Amino acid sequence: MSLLSLKGVTAHYGASQALFGVNLEIAEGSVVALMGRNGMGKSTTIKVICRLLKNPMGQVTFAGQDLAGLPAHRAARMGLGLVPEGRRCFTNLSVYENLYASARPGAWDFDKVHALFPRLKERSTQLAGSLSGGEQQMLAIGRALMTNPRLLILDEATEGLAPVVRQEIWAAIATLKQSGDLSILVVDKTLSELRRIADRVVILERGKSVWDGAMTDLDADVRDRHLGI
Repeated sequence: MSLLSLKGVTAHYGASQALFGVNLEIAEGSVVALMGRNGMGKSTTIKVICRLLKNPMGQVTFAGQDLAGLPAHRAARMGLGLVPEGRRCFTNLSVYENLYASARPGAWDFDKVHALFPRLKERSTQLAGSLSGGEQQMLAIGRALMTNPRLLILDEATEGLAPVVRQEIWAAIATLKQSGDLSILVVDKTLSELRRIADRVVILERGKSVWDGAMTDLDADVRDRHLGI
């Protein structure tokens, strides 16, 4: 069953059109990688899903409900959990306060987040602004999980991090996939890591869906043509 569905989505920034027909399906419990070169519309697509961009056209449904016209906070309450590009933690709040501020009833609580990222427990009273970049990314993921989402959206979750920390983040994402409790949409360029977790891939080019298929079908020809890898 499809949890999230985008059909023929277009979007603008003022007079400039950014999306020209994006199609995307995410099934319950699956992991989908949204890929494409820089500036091809990946982050804009996420903004449309999370209702952070005004007046997109086309159909966007989540759990069978049309998201058109919904404000962002109501879409989030339906089960959309966003880990935004650039982390965006509440830097003047402690780690505990960041997690507490987003907490909603459900399976994900402090104990479960701390089990996934033990360093967050160690840094519980520390201000988020004083954490390393990797620790802030862990906090951003933990904060999204505390909302108890049905769909976790990760926008460039490993970008700019040290290799060791990147591996910790990828290991955590793999753990989330293995649990089977979440659907995940992940934007990233690291194909070697995406191969380990993604079931399907959607590739965007100039704001339009140009390839959609199983990760196992992403061959060298497709990579050369659409990703430049």
